[in-house]
Amino acid sequence: MSKYLLEIRYTLEGVKGVKAKGGSARVAAATELIEGVGGKIESFYFAFGGTDAFVIAELPDDVSAVAAALTVGAGGGATTRTMSLLTPAQVDAAANMSVKYRPPGS
Repeated sequence: MSKYLLEIRYTLEGVKGVKAKGGSARVAAATELIEGVGGKIESFYFAFGGTDAFVIAELPDDVSAVAAALTVGAGGGATTRTMSLLTPAQVDAAANMSVKYRPPGS
């Protein structure tokens, strides 16, 4: 399974929901969502600033990640930004690949 970082931004409606039911209810809802697409939440943190919550989740594939993000967005209480996370070994493998490339102007 691959790891993903989900940055969550609550809408006004979402903030009202968190205020009414608390943070634990959001963690439970996120857990149900991620498990529903075959994944597992590794961590869930609330934050202040431009992002309201950060979730690291293991998901089977990109399609599952998109399904989770679309479901959250369609609910109207939050928007998500999803990023695939790479291990150092994956970056090492990429760095060791031989790739042909010509820079612009060459």
